[in-house]
Order: sequence, then structure tokens, then C-alpha cells
Amino acid sequence: MPAARVDYIAPWWAVWLHSFPHLNLRLQPVDSTFNPQDASYQESLLLLGLVAGICLGLNLIFITAYLICLCCCNQDEEVQTKQPRSSCITWTSVVAGLICCAAVGVGFYGNSETNDGVYQLIYSLDNANHTFSGIDELVSGTTLKMKVNLEQHLARLSEIFATRGDYIQTLKFVQQMSGNIILQLSGLPVWRDVSMELTEVANKTTYVEYYRWLSYLLLFILDLVICLIACLGLAKHSKCLLATMLCCGVLTLLLSWASMAADTAAAVGTSDFCVAPDKFILNVTQGQVNTEITRYYLYCSQGLSNPFQQALTIFQRSLTTMQIQVLGLLQFAVPLFPTAEKDLLGIQLLLNSSESSLHQLTAMLDCRGLHKDYLDALIGVCYDGVEGLLYLGLFSLLAAMAFSTMICAGPQAWKYLVVRDRSYDDIDEDDPFNPQARRIAAHNPSRGQLRSFCSYSSSLGSQTSLHPPAQTVSNAPVSEYMNQAMLFGGNPRYENVPLIGRASPPPTYTPTMRATYLSVTDEHMRHYGNEFPAQ
Repeated sequence: MPAARVDYIAPWWAVWLHSFPHLNLRLQPVDSTFNPQDASYQESLLLLGLVAGICLGLNLIFITAYLICLCCCNQDEEVQTKQPRSSCITWTSVVAGLICCAAVGVGFYGNSETNDGVYQLIYSLDNANHTFSGIDELVSGTTLKMKVNLEQHLARLSEIFATRGDYIQTLKFVQQMSGNIILQLSGLPVWRDVSMELTEVANKTTYVEYYRWLSYLLLFILDLVICLIACLGLAKHSKCLLATMLCCGVLTLLLSWASMAADTAAAVGTSDFCVAPDKFILNVTQGQVNTEITRYYLYCSQGLSNPFQQALTIFQRSLTTMQIQVLGLLQFAVPLFPTAEKDLLGIQLLLNSSESSLHQLTAMLDCRGLHKDYLDALIGVCYDGVEGLLYLGLFSLLAAMAFSTMICAGPQAWKYLVVRDRSYDDIDEDDPFNPQARRIAAHNPSRGQLRSFCSYSSSLGSQTSLHPPAQTVSNAPVSEYMNQAMLFGGNPRYENVPLIGRASPPPTYTPTMRATYLSVTDEHMRHYGNEFPAQ
């Protein structure tokens, strides 16, 4: 039975996501245990993504129905209804823009959290890979020393001590201890295959995570750009910008629901792993690594014994015995055989180096280092990673809501701009307060001057044969000229337009303009009344 876990507890959101129904494409329940190689389990995650696709279809159907109803319902475009409708469109667009900005903020946080969790996983995999590679290097290096270097020294010493049977017996005993060390080292697991698999997983994860992070970053930028285009289109009353916003809004809506499908499937699959990670790792390593060794590193509790303790103990005892025998030969054999000193010192250095390797190997084989890497990987994936995926799912939902609102409000804004332009076209071009008339006068000044002369002529009465003397215009009182200049805003194009004497002011006059107009008209009648009497 596996030991009780006290150092890792799956987060509540992982447990909640793990409780989602797992159904295959035939809507039959399947086991929710994380098993990415199983076809039924893959179908259950695919079905969760298809749910988001169904939501996209419903969303598009709703938008289409709304637009059809909007086209079929012809409402009156009276002046008193224009202002409330335009205000409604503006506020709807503002709310949709705020929701989009909030969604992008949530998305940035979720993308950062997911990225932090994934890179914590990669960092832990690299540490574990470094540990496994170090173990293999120490074992292979120590074995090579015992098989090659030590044998060379013993062979030369056997020739030197050929006449001394007791020294030969000591060399054979040293060789036997060396054989024990080689035997114990050969019993340790070789982590080469595991290290290669971890390297492959880390590389693939790094590759996928980079493009995932970059894709979401580009999606965030696209959402903000579309919101900016919508704001500029409404502010500048630009149909081109509104059309661009509508086209890009539909594209972003599709991307939002697609990211929602990917986030949901990834979050549920990762949560299935986080609820029972030990079970998945035991199944994966079965047949490659001894189950006792795997449990030792997964749980690292005091109730579990170190499976390498016996081998390390024999290694230590054999190494100590060899050091004692070599030290004895240095004391007693070297005075008799001085040429043996070099080989004996070489063996002593080799044994000291092997002892250092033994200490390093003992530390690397201890469960605490690899278990810490394992916990860091779990916390990175199950806490930061899954939490970030949830925030990304919330971003997708808010973005879909915001752009659905923009798409629905876009045709209303377009219709409002069309009606607005049409209302400007209905205003008399002769009205100097019409913005279009001002633009026409600016581009065609001769036409504006001609109309000024005609207006002046028409204001002198019904006599067709009567022409005003030249000095009447040129010698007009300064006060009247100033009143006219003040009335028309000091614009030189309209200063000489004598609206004085007309029957009624244009309908676009404000109360202030009307009062000024009446006062100037009275003065004009008093000044010219006797000079041009009515017939």
C-alpha cells in the first residue's frame, strides 16, 4: 500500500475539475484516471472541447437571430428618438469595451501563472535529469577505476612481490574487495533511459509552452486593437472603422471559443493527473524501474527503507578494507621493495577518489533531493498551471461576451451614422450654420460670394428694377458691419451676407442668434426704411 501523503494535497480546483463527467464520443462514461495513451480517455477530453464548440454555435445562432430581427423591425427615425438611441449604443459599446479590457487583464494574469507553473515543471525536470545523469557518471567512473586503473597497479605489484607470498595474498584480497565494489555498483539501476525521456519531455514542454504563451499574447493584443478600433469608429463616426471592427470581432469571437475549448480540455486533463500523480508515475515506470525504488522517491517517508542502503554499505566496507591493506603494504613492503611505492600510492589515491565518489553517490541516491524536485513539479503544474488555465478560461468567456455585444451593437451604430448623414443632407445648403454648407463654401469660394450677392439683392424688396447704389454697401455704418460680423462669428465668408430684412430666421438658429438677428433687423429697417420706401 502506498504511504500516506502529508507533503502534497491536490488543490480544490483540481478536485472540482476532476469531478467533471468523463464521457466518450458515444456518451458512455469512462474512467477519469489520467491515462493519455488510452483512446477512450482522449475522447472524453475531446468531448469537453466540443462542448465549447457547441457554445460557439449557440452564440452565432443568437447573434444571427438578433441581426435578422434588427433588419426586419423598421422603427421610425424621428429626431426625438435619435438621441436616446445613440446614447444607448454609446453606453453599450463602452460597457463592452470595459469587459474586453477586464478580460485581457485576467488573461494576462492567467497566462503568466500558467507560464510560471510550466517553467517550474521544466526546472524540476532538469534538476532530476541532472541528478540521474550524475548517478550514472559516478557509477560508471568508479567502475572504470576499479576495473582498469586498479588492475593495472595490481598487475605491476604482483610482478614486484613475486617472491613474497604474503604480499601476493594481500594483493589478491584487495582485488577481491574491488570485485565486491564492482558487483554492488552493477546492481544499481541505470538511469540513462529515464534521463533521455525526461530530456525529451522537457524539450517538448518548452517548445509547446513558448508558442502557447506567444499565441495568447498575440490574442490579447488583437483584442485590445479591436477595442481601440471600435472606440475610434464611434468617436469619428467612421463606417470604415466600424466595418473593420465587425469583421475582426467575428474572428476574435471564434478564437475566444477555440481557446476556451483548449483551456477546458487541458485543465481537466491536468487535474486528473494532479488528483493521483503517484499512480500515473508508478504505471509509467513499471517495467523500467523497480517499484520499490519508485515508491522510495515518490513518498520519501521514514517508514520506507532505502533500497540502496545494502549496496552502499558493502561499498563502504570494501573500500575501507582496501585502504587498510594498502596502508599496511606501504609500511612494510616499501622498505623492502622501493619500486612498489609508486603503484601503492597510485592505489591509495584511487581509493581516496572512490571514497569521495561514494559520498556523492550516497547523497544523490538519497530520496530527499529527487522528492523535492517531484513536489516542486507538482506544485508548479497543479497549483500555478491549473489556476492559470482557469483564468484563461474566464478570459475566453468574457472576451466572447464582449465581442458578441460589440457585434450586436455594430449594425445599430452603422444605422445611426447613415441616418445622421441623411439628416445633414436634408438641411438647406444656403444655411450658413449647416456644417456641409461651410465645407462647400470652403472648397468653392466663388459660389459662396455669388450667393452673398443674390441674398443681398433679394433683401431689398420686391422691386426688380431697383438697384442699390454702390455707396450704400460701401458706406454702411460701422455698427451694422460689426453687428453682422458678430452675428456670423467673424467669418469673412459670411460677414457680407445681409440676412437682415428676411422674413424669418433659419430654423437652426439658437435663441441667442434669434435675439441678435431681431435687434440688427430693427436697426436695418430704421436706417433704410426712408431710403427705399415700399411701392
